[in-house]
Amino acid sequence: MSAVPSGRPRLVHLTTTDMSLALLLAPQLRAFADAGYEVVGVSEPGPYVGDLTAAGIEHRPLRHATRRFAPAQDARAGLELAKLLRALRPTIVHTHNPKPGVYGRIIARTVRGTAVVNTCHGLYALPSDPWSRRAAVYGLERLAATCSHAELVQNREDLETLARLGVPRRKLTLLGNGIDLARFDPATVDPQAVEVTRHEVGAGPAEVLCGTVGRLVWEKGYREVFAAAEALRGRAPHVRMVTVGPLDPDKGDAVTALDLDSARVLGGVRHLGFRAGMERLYAAMDLFVIASHREGFPRAAMEATAMGVPVIATDVRGCREVVDDGVTGVLVPVGDADALARAVERLAGDEDLRRRMGRAGRTKARRDFDQQRVIDITLGTYERLLPLARTSRMAA
Repeated sequence: MSAVPSGRPRLVHLTTTDMSLALLLAPQLRAFADAGYEVVGVSEPGPYVGDLTAAGIEHRPLRHATRRFAPAQDARAGLELAKLLRALRPTIVHTHNPKPGVYGRIIARTVRGTAVVNTCHGLYALPSDPWSRRAAVYGLERLAATCSHAELVQNREDLETLARLGVPRRKLTLLGNGIDLARFDPATVDPQAVEVTRHEVGAGPAEVLCGTVGRLVWEKGYREVFAAAEALRGRAPHVRMVTVGPLDPDKGDAVTALDLDSARVLGGVRHLGFRAGMERLYAAMDLFVIASHREGFPRAAMEATAMGVPVIATDVRGCREVVDDGVTGVLVPVGDADALARAVERLAGDEDLRRRMGRAGRTKARRDFDQQRVIDITLGTYERLLPLARTSRMAA
């Protein structure tokens, strides 16, 4: 993809937390900077600002941004963002996450000479949700989409939902999701390091290590994971279950340290906390589980798939983008701990099946999960919108 013309267009990426900028978007942000954009990340300040700065990405704090349900604070964040954008005068504002994706699009559209792009990482309503929730989520998304110039949608099902809601198809682009396939490659991991990792997490040579990675909120399906682990303790004692991820106390459905302790006692689940160097941990796993109630396009499941680990996932949009049922893994009904336990027990008892699924998953990852494709689609969207932003700026 060619670099943008001279003039260094200013590109603002808006998220709720600095963790999203640093852990999920950093490779894209660096690629955009390499393509000639002046990239600024805007979010709640936190411990990852230093990582962004070290990567050469400027960060501006949005001090009232929060993931909690706090309408008054959201309103203050909106006012803060309006002031910041008028000072920065960006060429493009790119919004992410549910709340800044709504107020960010609306406010950015009021800034003359600015093009507005949004990435839909997963609609926060499902067809099975109550009508009241669907009406609120879909209504806000439809409203905010009137203020954007482009909507990049991670999965096909959400794209079709947005089209049915009346978002013009000319605005909608299927983005997908991607990871660093050079990093998440089983061939790059030392087998001795894998054995050391398995020993560290308490998995013996004859045991099956089953892991799950994600934020510690009940919406990620931890209740079902813990119940499945408890059921398997008697039926499949050779299965070792580990969870990886940070506590998320700001969320109303947060899994607590007490919940983790209970899962350890009842189901033998070992919590490893936040881990760097995840490629080595994936390589140590025999199975990966994601029991989420809703997903956009789950990154951890993509990473596990790329590492050749078969994935057991809930049959929800997003997960269906990653797992080919019966080929690269198994899909189970959402909220069904018994079905989850049966799937783990089945794959834990069939090493040949795990190997076949792992190889098929690695092939799928190389074909579908390359982050460079996501970068190219996004840069193409920016280049398409640059003339619009420049024309608007000159008129203003």
